[in-house]
Amino acid sequence: MTENTQPSLGFVGLGNMGGPMCKRLLSAGYAVTAFDINAAALDDVVAAGATPATSAAQCAATADVFLTSLPRPDHVAAVMTGPAGALVALRPGSVWVDLTTNRKELVAELAAAAPAGVSVVDSPVTGAVDGARNGKLTLFIGGEPAAVARVTPLLEHLGLVIPCGPLGAGNVVKLVTNQLWFIAAAALGEGFATGIANGVELGTLWGAIKESVGDSFVVRHDAPSIFAGHYDPSFSLDLCMKDLGLIAELGANVHADLPMTAAATAAFGLARERYGPAAAELHVAKRIEDDAELSMRLTGEWTPPWEQ
Repeated sequence: MTENTQPSLGFVGLGNMGGPMCKRLLSAGYAVTAFDINAAALDDVVAAGATPATSAAQCAATADVFLTSLPRPDHVAAVMTGPAGALVALRPGSVWVDLTTNRKELVAELAAAAPAGVSVVDSPVTGAVDGARNGKLTLFIGGEPAAVARVTPLLEHLGLVIPCGPLGAGNVVKLVTNQLWFIAAAALGEGFATGIANGVELGTLWGAIKESVGDSFVVRHDAPSIFAGHYDPSFSLDLCMKDLGLIAELGANVHADLPMTAAATAAFGLARERYGPAAAELHVAKRIEDDAELSMRLTGEWTPPWEQ
């Protein structure tokens, strides 16, 4: 990376989260070479100023800082490994930043296989699609202090960067935050159903919850997706179950029962079984609506998160 100049970036994974993040970095003035197997997603960031690549490896070969934002750990492994993978294409002196919610052991394994002189940090993000669009994500970063310090200024264009410790710690923290989100999201539908079934109007109930000990990010950010009836399709039940599987792996190190996490896993599993893996994440609440034969629709101007 040349002193006093912005690093050249490579960005692979231009989906619901990666696309807006890539555009944020373009808006900040970075030169970005981008790739995605989805041609439409690639065309979208090219229209915003990115240079298209023909492969992930080409992105890596031209980058001072190479970023990946992919749905699953196996996608990261597929992109990074093999003779034509992005990992071996990284230049000495470059940094790979994995923004994926990933398995910490995989990140460590790939870091150990990186070419000499290549640094690796994990920096999974939270804050939903609207956070990605508006630069208001929270990024949990793990890695060697020098590498973390090096990439923090560019990541701050995406949101708040929180150093979490050594490589892999970023994913542990991200998964703990998701663990608490899944529990809260499953509970939200139960709370709404209990109030409605006992004669309280939903708008009144929601307003009271927001002004009480029941308040949370989930109550304020996610409830409108239930009210609107789209249940936030920017994140699928299949991805919820992927993250819950990663959380279960971490939970195995606790050596104690985690009943709230187990209950949330069961609730999301029931929703995926009924509505399918591609269904929106908050179908965990719709399942309760359908079983109880009640409605959680609420009239209002509920702007979808991906449009905010």
